[in-house]
Amino acid sequence: MSLVLILILAVTCIVSFIAFKNRQVMDDLILWPPAVARKREYYRLLTYGLVHADGTHLFFNMLTLFFFGRAMAPVYNASMGIFGFGLFYLGGLLVSILPTYLKNRNNSNYYSLGASGAVSAVLFGYILFAPWSQILVLVIPMPAIIYAVLYTAYSIYMDRRGQDHVNHSAHLWGAAYGVVFTIVMNPRVLPHFLAALSQPHF
Repeated sequence: MSLVLILILAVTCIVSFIAFKNRQVMDDLILWPPAVARKREYYRLLTYGLVHADGTHLFFNMLTLFFFGRAMAPVYNASMGIFGFGLFYLGGLLVSILPTYLKNRNNSNYYSLGASGAVSAVLFGYILFAPWSQILVLVIPMPAIIYAVLYTAYSIYMDRRGQDHVNHSAHLWGAAYGVVFTIVMNPRVLPHFLAALSQPHF
């Protein structure tokens, strides 16, 4: 397994557990847009991904990252070197949160946290390579491409409702980033994906 993936998992878990018990750590790392806009604390555009709302939030993000990161880390490392996956992941954190930050940069009541945007990038990158592979969604097996469609539709719907305090926008932008980045990095993946879609198997 990629050393960079292990480091991401370990650091995220350690920092999240520390932040669960230390409110100051949480406050210093979470995305609070005015701190970026007024205090130039740009690091928050990345460190928000190191802290999570609770153990369940952390568990599902890291579990997803573990399983799909193992498959995708070699792909990005092969194209960009030993730190390729790490660069891709950091890009996912940044790109997925920028629209949220720009929309709320003067909103002192807005906060966002969690690695979900970057994890979505990894997952959707994987789906380009294996759209019909079976994945478990809350113990229900389904083809990855079907999950991608349902996930996107749900995120769009919930983002428009905006009533559950979850940053669905980050999920969507992270997924889009994962698809675009992966295709730009390896253009051959697009015809591979289209060909795979034409040959469904369950």
